[in-house]
Amino acid sequence: MTQETSVVDDLVRKRLRALRLARGLSLGDLAERTHLSPATLSRLETGSRRLALDQLVLLSRALDTSLDQLVATEAEDVVIAPVRDHGQDGGLRWTLRDSPDTTVLRRRFTAPPGTPAGTPGAATGAPATMTSAQRAHPGREWLIVLSGTALLHLGTRSVRVERDHVAEFPTMLPHSLGAADSRPCEVVMVFDREARRAHPG
Repeated sequence: MTQETSVVDDLVRKRLRALRLARGLSLGDLAERTHLSPATLSRLETGSRRLALDQLVLLSRALDTSLDQLVATEAEDVVIAPVRDHGQDGGLRWTLRDSPDTTVLRRRFTAPPGTPAGTPGAATGAPATMTSAQRAHPGREWLIVLSGTALLHLGTRSVRVERDHVAEFPTMLPHSLGAADSRPCEVVMVFDREARRAHPG
């Protein structure tokens, strides 16, 4: 066995055990799903028995994963550098490598929803017009408030989203987002493909 093969073999064994534990399965539970004995499964996980393709097929099905994912080597690039999103007031944007239809955007709001950026006194908490700047489009959005408090105008509702809270909503509801108070708020927004089309960057 070459060193490279040994590394992959060890990775697969660790992955098998991690997946089993993550799904809350004992060796006995997995044995019932695969028709392999608990002793055989234990030896496969610890390396005292050689991995065979037919067993890996059974195990991938029982652990609700694909054979490709089970034997995949470590990811080459795990860090994604941000892109400055000039279309969104200089926020940062990331497109997820393994899920290119999903975009992550970080923005800082200093004004209430519906207040044009740069308006004098916009960050003082002046009331916003409910309908100006509201938009509706296909898709879904999620947002996480990192600091401050966000104010989400959603249809006819106004929802305060506090720090460390998440809001999820269908974007066909007219919506706008901004700072709830005189203090800025910072959010991370996640868009599916349809929602991202309405937020060009």
